Amino acid sequence: MSELKSQMSKATPALLIAGSLAGVGAIMVGLLSLAPPVDDGSGPVPMAAQQGGDPATLQYQNAGAFELPRGVGPGGENVPLTPARLDAPPPLPAEVVVPAIKPAKTKTKTTKVRPTRIRIPDIKVNAPINTVGLTKQGALATPPLSKPNLTGWYGKSPLPGELGPSVINGHVATKKGAAVFKRLSELSKGDHIYVYRSDGKVTRFTVSGIEQVGKKTFPTKRVYGDTKNAQLRLITCGGIYNKAAHSYTDNIIVYATLSKKKG
Repeated sequence: MSELKSQMSKATPALLIAGSLAGVGAIMVGLLSLAPPVDDGSGPVPMAAQQGGDPATLQYQNAGAFELPRGVGPGGENVPLTPARLDAPPPLPAEVVVPAIKPAKTKTKTTKVRPTRIRIPDIKVNAPINTVGLTKQGALATPPLSKPNLTGWYGKSPLPGELGPSVINGHVATKKGAAVFKRLSELSKGDHIYVYRSDGKVTRFTVSGIEQVGKKTFPTKRVYGDTKNAQLRLITCGGIYNKAAHSYTDNIIVYATLSKKKG
């Protein structure tokens, strides 16, 4: 009998650990099922963000079993891209922030100011910008695959240079080869992004951070949430390509802050 008790006492810790891990696994499955689907920066946009406001509170949190960085990383050569905690704020500016441009005034809707071109010297991007809206499913639309060098500005986000986060997306590749944001993951803190506007103004944003996130855990609030200055978000696909689903597993997100303006 004493020998049996000894064996049971040795087995108890192992049984408790196994039970705990099973519980964590169940919690993880439950949390991931609540994550909103996001694809190529074109996933469902929160209703408040569609109207130019702060998005709704996220319905899921980081699982305690995994410790993610408390902030978005700087990127750079030989620095792996990882996601930050979902509750992490946008990264701090890499350069001195300049005041946002006052909202553009136009006489008619047909003359509404819009961004026209984006240039990123460090990754040799020089591309036109088209305005995109939402799909019938409430997802952020992307430029047509037939135009791989075209980028898309979400028309409900602030005009680049004005207060808040302006969102621009683009494809990483098409069936014919590389697309406009193929090298977006190579950007790092301190790199410059230039956005040209139809009113003649040129805005320079400085990259403050970059991350690669799973589409099921897209940081909605960090991307679309209100900011105290003019910021820019660039979004494309990343990770592994699933041929059957015609989709990538992850998103690459670049965060930048207005650091210079002219015109």
